[in-house]
Amino acid sequence: MSLVQANHLRKSYRMGEVTVEAIKDADFTIQAASFVSFVGPSGSGKSTLLNLIGCLDQPSGGTLRVLDTDVTTLDRKAAAAFRGEHIGFVFQDFNLVPVLSVYENIEYPLLMVQNRPPAERKARIEQMLEAVGMAELGGKRPDQLSGGQKQRVAVARALVTNAKLVLADEPTANLDHDTAYRIIELMKSMRDEFGTTFVFSTHDAKIMQEAEVLYTLEDGRLSCEEVTHA
Repeated sequence: MSLVQANHLRKSYRMGEVTVEAIKDADFTIQAASFVSFVGPSGSGKSTLLNLIGCLDQPSGGTLRVLDTDVTTLDRKAAAAFRGEHIGFVFQDFNLVPVLSVYENIEYPLLMVQNRPPAERKARIEQMLEAVGMAELGGKRPDQLSGGQKQRVAVARALVTNAKLVLADEPTANLDHDTAYRIIELMKSMRDEFGTTFVFSTHDAKIMQEAEVLYTLEDGRLSCEEVTHA
């Protein structure tokens, strides 16, 4: 079963008296436990597609199924509940809460979105801290961490809810080359361990090289390339 299935997907915006077609008649499929990248120049529609898949925005036409749910039928409240239960997000600027510790940042979606009991939260957080190599840094605040450490926390927060799908918008843009490569390797290992699907919007050649499927966007139109790694 496909994790994400889009058919004739369209998204347009009104800018004054002009209609901008951000996504034009896109068809794509994303399989479970895959590493997928949407690539293309700025303004090509990459982030728009991630927002549609993540139920942060509604398409203007076509169909979109995520985890066998027709997300085009969800109202705002139902979309928020669906995101909180099934989808994780990783951002280029990390989006950590500065006044919370590493532990508390990872705990946040379990407490505020899923309302999991304390014992379950503790077990999941400790598992994620160990998985991303941050077990000794749970008490630190974001301003005491390097960029790579912050992104590790962001990955742990995205996965702590048992998300089957993680959407990452330019997740290595603010990292140096070596740190970016380590974060990519971390996400691959998390994919292998937990069966998580990672979908990226990126300009980063390092992510493109590691992707199994590349979707290229140009002026809202989508083309697909399957990548074979030696």
